Amino acid sequence: MNAADVDWSMGSKAAMLGDWALAADVGRRVAGPGIRVEAVERARIREDFAELVPECEELIASFTGLHAEGFRSRAWVMSRGEWVSANLRGIQRLLEPLAERIVTPNQRRAEFRRKGLGAQVGVLLGYVSKKVLGQYDVFLPPDDEGLLYFVGPNVAEAEQRFGLPSRDFRFWIAVHEVCHRVQFGSTPWLRGHIAGLIERYLRTVSLDSGELARQMRRAVDEIRSGSDWRGLGAFYLLLNDEQRVLFAETQAVMSLLEGHASFVMNRVAEGRVRDVDRLRRSLKERRRSSTLERSFQRAVGFDSKIKQYDAGEHFVATIVDRAGMEAFNLVWQRSANLPTFDEIADPERWLTRVAG
Repeated sequence: MNAADVDWSMGSKAAMLGDWALAADVGRRVAGPGIRVEAVERARIREDFAELVPECEELIASFTGLHAEGFRSRAWVMSRGEWVSANLRGIQRLLEPLAERIVTPNQRRAEFRRKGLGAQVGVLLGYVSKKVLGQYDVFLPPDDEGLLYFVGPNVAEAEQRFGLPSRDFRFWIAVHEVCHRVQFGSTPWLRGHIAGLIERYLRTVSLDSGELARQMRRAVDEIRSGSDWRGLGAFYLLLNDEQRVLFAETQAVMSLLEGHASFVMNRVAEGRVRDVDRLRRSLKERRRSSTLERSFQRAVGFDSKIKQYDAGEHFVATIVDRAGMEAFNLVWQRSANLPTFDEIADPERWLTRVAG
């Protein structure tokens, strides 16, 4: 669907927070179309993912013992602009509780602020749309559950740039995204748990100038005192105490989910994909960027996501290799079994606490 045809108002208060039509337009411009993909190749990409996604779901279930309930997983091969629009709709849904709390009738006239937020979100999503290969959207409406996004131009660009075997590469990245769908489809409480973390964080957001000034002063004091904040990013300094607790809890969950998907992706690919190490090296090379771009990645938290893959995969591999898949799967039983931020870095602590 063309973003120009989308009704961004959605009859919601979140539409008053930002100019989402502007965000979609800016996002498309920043994203660009990517490399030109001929019609025949576009059709082949769609056919491949349509076949691979259900196949991956069965392989993941066999390997992990996890079985997704509800609709079967299915692929949507999209353009960068479609990816931007899909994620903007998700952002509106997530921001609705915040909008309900802070939007007032007077803010309907704050057009400058709405456009400013819309432009910022558009730039961010436009940038990320050039990097992402696939995505499982956790917060889709129930009728769309099981839908997986694959950005066709980015997949084709990676294959062309590194000379990758198309079917193997598509299978490999499909396993990663389908694994996310299986995680949530087999663990009924997980989606609500993450939604709860987000809602709790949004409840802590304050537009009070005094509160913001106090957080800024504390950030400056911590830098001056030599606080070791660099591993978490400057954003962490601007959080209050409650937000920092939520941040650590959210980081731990995301490290688990990303690390588990990467672990499964690589283990399931063994014997089914030629030269997995080459695929991994190519993906690592694709993530490399200029000094200027690395600064932007740190500013928007993009580099933190890469660290989540590595730390989480080490956690999962350590548990599975030492205690087995059945012991690791205790993590999905209830929220109390999720690893803490410290346990991600020290898997033995999780084994002692949860698996005994």
